[in-house]
Amino acid sequence: MSVQVEKLEKNMAKLTIEVPAEDLEKALEAAYQKQKKNISIPGFRKGKVPRAMVEKMYGPAVFYEDAVNALIPEQYSKAADESGLDIVSRPEINVEQIEKGKTFIFTAEVAVKPEVTLGEYKGLEVPKADTEVTDEEVEAELKKEQDKNARTINVEDRPAADGDTVTLDFEGFVDDVAFEGGAGKDYPLTLGSHSFIPGFEEQLVGAALEQPVDVNVTFPEDYQEESLAGKAAVFKCVIHKIEAKELPALDDDFAKDVSEFDTLDEYKKEIKDNLTKKKEEEAKTAKENAVVDKAIENATMEIPEAMINTQAENMVDDFARRIQSQGLTMEQYMQFTGSNMETLKEQMKPQAVKRIQSRLVLEKVAEVENIEVTEEKLNEELTRMAEMYKMEVEKLKELMGDYETDQMKKDLAVQEAVTLMADSAKEV
Repeated sequence: MSVQVEKLEKNMAKLTIEVPAEDLEKALEAAYQKQKKNISIPGFRKGKVPRAMVEKMYGPAVFYEDAVNALIPEQYSKAADESGLDIVSRPEINVEQIEKGKTFIFTAEVAVKPEVTLGEYKGLEVPKADTEVTDEEVEAELKKEQDKNARTINVEDRPAADGDTVTLDFEGFVDDVAFEGGAGKDYPLTLGSHSFIPGFEEQLVGAALEQPVDVNVTFPEDYQEESLAGKAAVFKCVIHKIEAKELPALDDDFAKDVSEFDTLDEYKKEIKDNLTKKKEEEAKTAKENAVVDKAIENATMEIPEAMINTQAENMVDDFARRIQSQGLTMEQYMQFTGSNMETLKEQMKPQAVKRIQSRLVLEKVAEVENIEVTEEKLNEELTRMAEMYKMEVEKLKELMGDYETDQMKKDLAVQEAVTLMADSAKEV
């Protein structure tokens, strides 16, 4: 195998890869051996047809596709290593020559890592975040915990109120004609949740059990069902059940029930400490993000479109894995959202560009600042990961190859670059 490298515009390159004729012949023979059990020609037993006869009957190209599919990944991988290029995209492959007895030639167009020219990246001014926790915020957290520990009671001595969950029957009419999908039986609805169209839930406040109520609404102009968009409707409703939350008293007994503390004051202090810690972490992240954003603005780089496409495709793949982990296939997701893979990829592109810019700038900062990750730092990270995955450190090291280890070192160097930039920043 030989490879020639041609530098193209906008950080692209073309590899011309030549594979010896004997390697092509081996791939053709392998393709024949793989397919021969399925080949049937009169006069020969199935699976016993000579290769020469198959090629004579169907043409010499009959095994080309399988041979090429086997050859290209292996030969491209070797060529990419031999080229010395820092390739940052999937290759765009074109077959230039394929013929029995001749050199197999194909090209691969790839994006190469862009060069970055840094501007100012130290001593940058960023907004100062407020990390003070107010009494109102503590009370809001306390209220959330109170709501979580509320019990549900049936209400029979009063009409429905905001915040109640009602169980109702309803049927919708437009111009006195019932419309499809506008009816429901024993439907649970929390008043004030805004889960129905605007104005619906408010008109059920004050409704009594088993008493008919007419709810008059107008569908929004952008309503998903076009036949109803912008139209006035009447929903005839009957509430069969009213449930309300009964909140526990906020006292020392409450604190004992929901925490490890004996008094409400101690529990409030714990809430305030946790909120302070959360705000400080959020402020640290916001500061780091602001510093990186400014460093990107001050830097110059030319990112090839193929690199952006590859990053967006990787992000779509990650998204698909997350969706599948929740028990939903991508086909189902596309059906529910009315999107497709191309539109999803286009939606990912702005974020893909941002990720690429951030990584390129931070890698350049690490290079300029001579940031090197020591074995001690690497082992600390491996120990942290091992604890997270509940496994032995040595076992984790065994599972990691050279590529994964090198990538971890790069990630740690990038994080040190972020810390260096954030530490030097001026908060205003």
